[in-house]
Amino acid sequence: MKLYRLGTYLLPAACIAGSAIWWATPVFSIEAKGVADSATASLPKTWSELAAAKYLDGREVWWQSWAKAQMDHGTVCISCHTTVPYAMARPVLRLAMHESAAAGPEKVLLDNVEKRVNQSDEMVPFYSDAADGPGKTAESQSTEAVMNAVILTSVGGRMRQVTRKALDAAWALQFQRGEDAGGWLWQNFHLSPWESGESSYEGAAMLMLNLGTAPEIFAPTPENRRHVELLEGYLRKHYAEQPLLNQIFVYWASAKSPKLLNGSERADLLKKLQTLQQADGGWNLASMDELKRADKTAQPAASDGLATALVALALEAHAAGREDVSLERGLAWLERNQGKDGRWQAYSLNKERDPESNIGKFMSDAATGYAVLALEQAK
Repeated sequence: MKLYRLGTYLLPAACIAGSAIWWATPVFSIEAKGVADSATASLPKTWSELAAAKYLDGREVWWQSWAKAQMDHGTVCISCHTTVPYAMARPVLRLAMHESAAAGPEKVLLDNVEKRVNQSDEMVPFYSDAADGPGKTAESQSTEAVMNAVILTSVGGRMRQVTRKALDAAWALQFQRGEDAGGWLWQNFHLSPWESGESSYEGAAMLMLNLGTAPEIFAPTPENRRHVELLEGYLRKHYAEQPLLNQIFVYWASAKSPKLLNGSERADLLKKLQTLQQADGGWNLASMDELKRADKTAQPAASDGLATALVALALEAHAAGREDVSLERGLAWLERNQGKDGRWQAYSLNKERDPESNIGKFMSDAATGYAVLALEQAK
């Protein structure tokens, strides 16, 4: 979420204000076998879990120590490109590698989020009207509330007090009426995919993804059900106008929340993905987002780790018990394209970046986290 005008995106909503400890968890449980037999049969173990873990740990340590990520009360801002995918993927790697405890950076991350939730009345927003322009304080507060909820609901298991507090904070800022009822105000620096005009939709889809995997935990009360129904309505209402990248998140979530899409919408999305799949089996992020880059340069047209991993995750969610050739080819691309340092490469949609610089690795951080989830899910 912290941006500093770097021409990339932090959040999730994810971004994705992004993040979460998903995996002893419902969405990507290690036991889940959602990939077609033909896909898994073609996946000899050619990628390294250890290398991926080392890369992700190293990047999270760097982020937590980066001067521009430091916030008040000894906390660190959360970012959709580095923090959110790390929080989602690292627990999965821990289980796969039979580690007995959370990695140090993983524990620091969760402690940081819990502190900001529990002491939210004292916390300074990541951005402010005074420093960043009119409306940025409210945008920042709303975005962080949703992403904190995404992170903490990803932990899975019983509802903890801090998780309930994070959800309550998000629900309190959810629009209750109007054109965007069910959604949220979002951090917008015109940087895709996580800090742009469409990012609020992606953040909402990420929260729906988590809530849909464990409705008995997260929506047991009439009040919670009302908020979830508003969220579903928002995602359905605005689906058609979204860039393909956002639609992929909703398709992914619709595996557990089938009311989000009808049969025609699912079929149309699959047709788009099949059309955009490249000859090598991967997908390219630039083809999924309509942002016009500020510097007018072109993103590489080659397949990249982020687009390929997200499509694979969405296809996996629907693939149980049937063959999916597109998924098989996408997973095979991920198997072949892990770098020697453990990462999968991806690129900014907004600025030309040195891919070996710390800032230039932001998109590869996200690609690596999601690639780990897709490949572990395929086991």
